[in-house]
Amino acid sequence: MTNTTVFFENDKMEWEVVDDKIQRQIVGFDDKIMMVNVHFDKDGIGVMHNHPHTQVTYIAEGKFEVTIGDETKIIKKGDSFFVPSNVMHGVVCVEEGMLIDVFSPMREDFLK
Repeated sequence: MTNTTVFFENDKMEWEVVDDKIQRQIVGFDDKIMMVNVHFDKDGIGVMHNHPHTQVTYIAEGKFEVTIGDETKIIKKGDSFFVPSNVMHGVVCVEEGMLIDVFSPMREDFLK
C-alpha cells in the first residue's frame, strides 16, 4: 500500500468549487484508484471531455442526462455508468444531485 490516508471523514474533507453549479470532494485515493463526490446544482454541466482514466460513476442523488460516445441517456439515483479510457463523455444535471466518480488510475490533475 502506498503512503496515503486511509480514512476520509466527510465533515473534514474540503469541497473544491469547479464552477457556480458544480463542487467536488476527493474522498479516497492512492496511485491506482480515486473516488470523488461531485455535487451538481440543477442545470450544472459536466462538459464533454475525455481522459486516459477508466471511470465508473454511481448516481447517489438526482437525475442526469449522460452522454458517452454517441449515446445519451437519462439516468437517476441508484443507476451507474462506465466510461472506457479516452472516450468522450459529459453530463447535464436534470435534478440537483450527487455523482460518485471512481477513476483508475487516480486523477493527478485533481490534486493540483
